[in-house]
Amino acid sequence: MDKKQEKRSLPFFGIGKILPYLKKYRKVMVTMIVCGLLSTGVDLLIPQFQRYSLNHFIANKTLDTLPWFLLVYAAAIIGTGIFNYASCKRAMSTEVEVNRDLRNAAFSHLQTLSFSYFNQNSVGYIHARVISDTSRIGSMVSWSLMDAVWHLSYLVGAVVVMLAVNARLALLVITILPIIVVLFSFFQTKLIRVNREVREMNSKITGNFNEGITGAKTIKTLVIEDKMGRDFVADTHAMRKKSVRVAHLRGMFSATLNIASSLALAIVLWQGGYIAESEVGTFAMFMNYAQGMMEPVRWLIDAISDLITTQVNIERFSRLMETKSDVVDSPEVIEKYGDAFHPKKENWEEIKGDIEFKNVDFMYPDGDEYVLENFSLKIPFGSNIAIVGETGAGKSTLVNLVCRFFEPTKGQVLIDGRDARERSQLWLHSAIGYVLQTPHLFSGTVRENLLYGNPHATEEEIARALKLVSAEEVVNKMEKGLDSNVGEGGDMLSTGEKQLISFARAILADPRILVLDEATASVDTLTEQKIQSAIETIIKGRTSLVIAHRLSTIKNADLILVVKDGKIIEQGRHQQLLKAKGHYYNLYTRQYEDEATSSVFAAN
Repeated sequence: MDKKQEKRSLPFFGIGKILPYLKKYRKVMVTMIVCGLLSTGVDLLIPQFQRYSLNHFIANKTLDTLPWFLLVYAAAIIGTGIFNYASCKRAMSTEVEVNRDLRNAAFSHLQTLSFSYFNQNSVGYIHARVISDTSRIGSMVSWSLMDAVWHLSYLVGAVVVMLAVNARLALLVITILPIIVVLFSFFQTKLIRVNREVREMNSKITGNFNEGITGAKTIKTLVIEDKMGRDFVADTHAMRKKSVRVAHLRGMFSATLNIASSLALAIVLWQGGYIAESEVGTFAMFMNYAQGMMEPVRWLIDAISDLITTQVNIERFSRLMETKSDVVDSPEVIEKYGDAFHPKKENWEEIKGDIEFKNVDFMYPDGDEYVLENFSLKIPFGSNIAIVGETGAGKSTLVNLVCRFFEPTKGQVLIDGRDARERSQLWLHSAIGYVLQTPHLFSGTVRENLLYGNPHATEEEIARALKLVSAEEVVNKMEKGLDSNVGEGGDMLSTGEKQLISFARAILADPRILVLDEATASVDTLTEQKIQSAIETIIKGRTSLVIAHRLSTIKNADLILVVKDGKIIEQGRHQQLLKAKGHYYNLYTRQYEDEATSSVFAAN
């Protein structure tokens, strides 16, 4: 799984993993690099100006070439400003655009992953990869690259000039490089490990912060603000400790390498004094280059630490992008039917709605025992199938298989007589209307939410869908009607109102297969009656799978499947199951007694 894979390091700081995302910016990045090199070239000339000034104007006590000197010097200063501006502008645009592309790629890839990935990874864990990690990578490939061009080219240029002026002294200065390599090797492994821990803790904090917002009502009603606050403070304290550990390591690394780099200046002062006896300008130039090398060396120290840190971000991002869905279409299916982002609807066959389970064995990817074994069931088009059982009994398994949210471990799920895997997921999903127990509306207006069901729906079709599920009353009482905002997740509406809107959205898609996942479990009795009345109308001419909470709503189902501990233990029509006096009979009578008792207390 993603978290385990993440422990493996990537070669060359993982940079090879992100190169495919940079291809389209080659021209911009080449221009950025060229401008940076030109800017550094001008910087390398500055000590030469100083050398000439000291050796010619001061030593020879003449100002004969001063006008030309000033003109060329001013041109060099202006040139470096222009080149710096051009390279910075391109670095900034590269950072913004690479961030955008990485986030788009990550978000799009998430849409292709199966439910098991989201079951095994928290929101904070995923959010950190799509936002935080991509931001760090974008910064690295733009500003870090630009800094590398500036500093490394200056370092190389200064070494070349010093070798040309005095090879012996230059070689003494260069002896610090092996020391830097040894220190880098020592600190790299420790920094990578601790940075991984910091990023994991950051993901946990992000997830807790998200839950603190989305679960605000629950937190207040349970009066656990203090506990949530303590837990959050504990996590941030742990984050602080790990971050301080990183800072200590980086500080030790930086301080040690700074001492090594300072040796270069000490060597020049110790061994280079004799140069000043003949050419004070040359000695000043040598000192200028030696001092100028300090900044690139210091940058190199920080850059190595940043690369080590960013390697963790690249690892996390690349693991996400390399994660494969448990449910995938074959290349042949994609070639004919297209994928989720490039559908070839002209090749899609019309779906009738016949469903068949044929010798199906199924085990969840993170499970250790079979939920279904050699299970077979034919569901003819137009059938109304109810699935009942206690909470946690595994009622959603059959629906998950029909919708291809999971694949059978063995056997086949047939749609209209053909294995569902012989056609694309999008082809199947486009024919399914799904209403969840906990309805979800997207931020935006009522109209926008309804159009998710059918982007091309007319006003008449929208009005008809709303009327069919008695949701027109909800819309009519809103200030702006269909153009009223529903809030984040539909929070400006009650649960029952959200359910009615989501019901209308599903109907607007005119699905051949309708799935109702305890669609009336979270609504009041009046709303349930409205929905139940609508269900009886809209299931006609469709194959419907109803996961039922209230058994009184599925008396007329063509077939009732009773689930216990993930297994189907009974099946039949309502009266048949009652006569059998098995598990369904016990469920029904217990629920009937509970509802009767509640009615008595309500009346009193």
